[in-house]
Amino acid sequence: MSGPIPEWVVTVSAAITVLTVMFGLGLAISPADLHWIWRRPGPMLRGLLAVLVAVPVLALGITRFLELPRLAEIGIVLMAISPGAPVALLRSVAAGGHRAFASSLQIAAVMLAVVSMPLTIAALDQLYEGAASITPWEVARQVFLAQLAPLGLGFALRHASAPVAARLQPRLKRIGTVLLFVTVLIVLIDVWETTVTAGFRVLTAIALITCAALAVGHFLGGPEPAMRTAVAITSAARNTGLALLVAALNAAPPAIDGTILAYLVVSALAIAPYSAWRRASTRTSCLGR
Repeated sequence: MSGPIPEWVVTVSAAITVLTVMFGLGLAISPADLHWIWRRPGPMLRGLLAVLVAVPVLALGITRFLELPRLAEIGIVLMAISPGAPVALLRSVAAGGHRAFASSLQIAAVMLAVVSMPLTIAALDQLYEGAASITPWEVARQVFLAQLAPLGLGFALRHASAPVAARLQPRLKRIGTVLLFVTVLIVLIDVWETTVTAGFRVLTAIALITCAALAVGHFLGGPEPAMRTAVAITSAARNTGLALLVAALNAAPPAIDGTILAYLVVSALAIAPYSAWRRASTRTSCLGR
């Protein structure tokens, strides 16, 4: 799939943005944050249930109900089984999600994807009578380079020198926000035509799946508002990089790539109202104290 913007511009912009955002988020994570969440395994297990199990089931059910074309269905399901979008953590924290919980959930989801994605693809092969595959190593490499490495470097710097991290973190947050805005604009320009031509039923299915993922994540997040926000956004924001990696390794038809890119745009738009609502709820709660 090629849009009006050169592919290398989109790739470089996305890579720089993800690395900056993840490194900046790593600077904000303290060892106490990660220790805290392991003392409360219940929310983590519910969050992983939403991210790794509920969303793929919802996607398969909704695409089958709407009787989408087979290639569109495969593209949507590929996104649904690809957890841990790099910007999900940033969006979750910005919307009022619990920082320690959101960080731990993100790390756990992408690490488990190393196992869950190859197994799920093998199971889907039986459903679609295909021969697609991806090895744990291929998933691990993408997850490590795009997320765990920069996040870990930021965390290590915070652990080694908290004052330096405290000075860098707000600056990187501002830079990351600007880079994210620019990258989103570039991606929208590049894939807008692909999104529009995906068809009404496909776009409707993506919007329904995203809204259903938000609802299930919000419910499974438990009674604490900040945890609900974290689970909902982490569930709804899927990992485009992993989905495209599976498609590329298996020489998928262009229609599948197009559906994946359409999912990226539509889901981002569908998550925005929820994020705004949770952000407003957090401000109202703070003012009421």
